[in-house]
Amino acid sequence: MSLETRRAGLLLHPTSLPSGTLADAGRWLDFLQAAGFGVWQMLPLGLPLVGLSPYQCASAFAVNPALFHAARADMRRFPAWHKQQHHWLDDFARFMVIKAEQGGAPWTDWPKPLRDRDEHALAEFDARHADALKAVMAEQYRAAVAWQGIRAMAAERGIRLFGDMPIFVAHDSADVWAHRHLFLLDAEGHPTVVAGVPPDYFSETGQRWGNPHYNWEAMQTDGFAWWRARLAAHFEWFDLVRIDHFRGLAAAWAIPAQEPTAIHGEWRDAPGAALLQAIIDEMGKLPLVAEDLGIITPDVTALRHQFGLPGMAVLQFAFDQHADNPHKPDNVPVETVYYTGTHDNDTTPGWWRSLPDHARLQVMQQLGVEDPAAVPDAMITTVLESRAILAVLPLQDVLHLGSEARMNTPGTDAGNWTWRFDWETLPAGLASHLLQQLQKAHRCETPPSP
Repeated sequence: MSLETRRAGLLLHPTSLPSGTLADAGRWLDFLQAAGFGVWQMLPLGLPLVGLSPYQCASAFAVNPALFHAARADMRRFPAWHKQQHHWLDDFARFMVIKAEQGGAPWTDWPKPLRDRDEHALAEFDARHADALKAVMAEQYRAAVAWQGIRAMAAERGIRLFGDMPIFVAHDSADVWAHRHLFLLDAEGHPTVVAGVPPDYFSETGQRWGNPHYNWEAMQTDGFAWWRARLAAHFEWFDLVRIDHFRGLAAAWAIPAQEPTAIHGEWRDAPGAALLQAIIDEMGKLPLVAEDLGIITPDVTALRHQFGLPGMAVLQFAFDQHADNPHKPDNVPVETVYYTGTHDNDTTPGWWRSLPDHARLQVMQQLGVEDPAAVPDAMITTVLESRAILAVLPLQDVLHLGSEARMNTPGTDAGNWTWRFDWETLPAGLASHLLQQLQKAHRCETPPSP
């Protein structure tokens, strides 16, 4: 999918569907089609190990099988699929089965032969747990087959699937266990520095994510093979992929592992240009979106422009006194994905209600509205009618939901990732109303089929 035609999308993670799984995907795609949307954006589909965050998962390749409850597949094709996926699948299965046997302990706490991947220990483990390993692999196979069915349904309706790739991977993951040399770890496998961001709009102490940093020197020695495989896997699933925290491909905030917050750290350069060039050399021009929110320096923008990647803008960030604010509608270029808010923001109605009076007045003046109740709808209209090539609305904003429907509050652990909608909350005339809005904004490629 190339971003060359004006489109609109809805942001909704599968766990926010009424069932909490992809069992609702067909009905959801029907709604998107009826409303004229051409893009469904979601968060990463990985398997969270601690908590519910889809940004801290057991694997950079595996998906959460709970999203594909009761999926069926023809197992006669499994051997061929396994051969294609063995570069990650075998170690992921081992990781999950060992972890279960070790009571959920992180891999750094496993018995040393398994922690350090002793060949004889792994061979013995494989022999003793052949059925359990096959079950984990079969679960991933059934999910992959089910997803291709969903992708076909989306394509039939003219809807592109927009995925999300976290730039970093969890320390307690199959990838770090299986490829220790690709990460900055000590002799026992613990990170020496961890990832995050310094203090910003979301947090006075920054965000300490805890992910290990990449050993970029080691990654360059094989032409970024792990990264190339990771992108190839994402494009087996999605038409468009967002690289979360894109600025980390120029430089990333490195926090000493012993630091409890992200206040103390340093920016460390990353070979983003070499990485992106290696990916393009293998796969050609890729439909990627750079998540370039937060502290963005000229080198990050230059990297994005060098490879022709669209960036992001968020209307909730637009209301200040700075004329050059990149989130203001007049400053948003065509090659942008423009949002009212993202999964990390409060819902637009919730954000609006939380503003002090002086800030509300400024928002109303910039939007050109006189009725405070009209602000959330004016925000949606502003994003849709902007010049941005892709406008994306969280479903919560479309439904006028407040802070109780917020998906995530960065820097906090409780209450995130749990929101779901009910089909009954979609008013009968909502799809036709949205279709009219999208047609007015010239974001419908063709009218949906009756």
